Amino acid sequence: MDTQFFYDLLGENACLYTCGTLVVLWILVWLYRDSLEIEGIPDKYVFVTGCDSGFGNLLCRKLDRRGFHVLAGCFTEKGADDLKRAAGPNLKTVLLNVTNEESIQKAMEWAKKEVGEKGLWGIVNNAGSSLPMGPSEWMKVEDFQRTLKVNMNGVIAMTMAFLPLIKKARGRIVNVASVLGRVAANGGGYCISKFAVEGFSDCLRRDLHYFGINVCIIEPGFFKTAVTSLDPLERELHRLWNQLSPEVKATYGDKYLDKYIKVQRLIMNAVCDSDLSKVTNCMEHALTAAHPRSRYSAGWDAKLLWIPLSYMPACVVDIGLKLVLPRPSKCA
Repeated sequence: MDTQFFYDLLGENACLYTCGTLVVLWILVWLYRDSLEIEGIPDKYVFVTGCDSGFGNLLCRKLDRRGFHVLAGCFTEKGADDLKRAAGPNLKTVLLNVTNEESIQKAMEWAKKEVGEKGLWGIVNNAGSSLPMGPSEWMKVEDFQRTLKVNMNGVIAMTMAFLPLIKKARGRIVNVASVLGRVAANGGGYCISKFAVEGFSDCLRRDLHYFGINVCIIEPGFFKTAVTSLDPLERELHRLWNQLSPEVKATYGDKYLDKYIKVQRLIMNAVCDSDLSKVTNCMEHALTAAHPRSRYSAGWDAKLLWIPLSYMPACVVDIGLKLVLPRPSKCA
């Protein structure tokens, strides 16, 4: 039976049918491969940062139920106590400040004793801060540094400190970036730090794959967490506005701050998703899949808005933001 038979059977659309069949087969193979999971979960240890609330807290409880040994880094004693009460005996907590080198070193030494010769299967760099956010001109250098310390320096410092333990287990590094690490939609250190996390993670993945280490990036859209809470965001905007000189304020106009806050409220209320499991499911897959993905986009706004926007020409994003954000009173 030769190829001519198939061409005669399928007619003029033979190439189209063949390509369609190959695409369907590729999708089926990808879905099957994506569904495969690792073995020996009860013997594996995972360290998670930023576990007082939000994504980190929920992830720890999910991993605990899956049978992992969970090492949770909490910023406050209350956060640590609350998490321990909500989980089983395989979850242990440690106080951690990712901006403090001594705190990171203590946490690493503690984790080293906990994991022993098994090494650390995964680290999830989830701890983050969004404040302050606002027009770039309103910021002082220390405002940028405040966010970069947590979101960029903290991720790098934690990864480098725990890397020997991860290398021993041929494990996973899961870094939480953001859709705002693909599209810079506002000023301040947040977008800058998330772009940095994307770049750091890409470099790390390419450097460490020789050692059997997988590096995964989580890119959540907008979710209802402490990072997107309106009250602290608005307090910071008022603080930034009040520190401006009269000359700078005059270029924006007296009503600019109120308009900016109104737009911010509208956006947050419209797109923020309350289902945090959409993000933690991605994190869980990155830790449990036999073949984890390099990137995970969590949330419909990420998939349908922000990620497609990131592939658009810069002028498209510029025009879109110009249409949404308020206009200063004295423009050139």
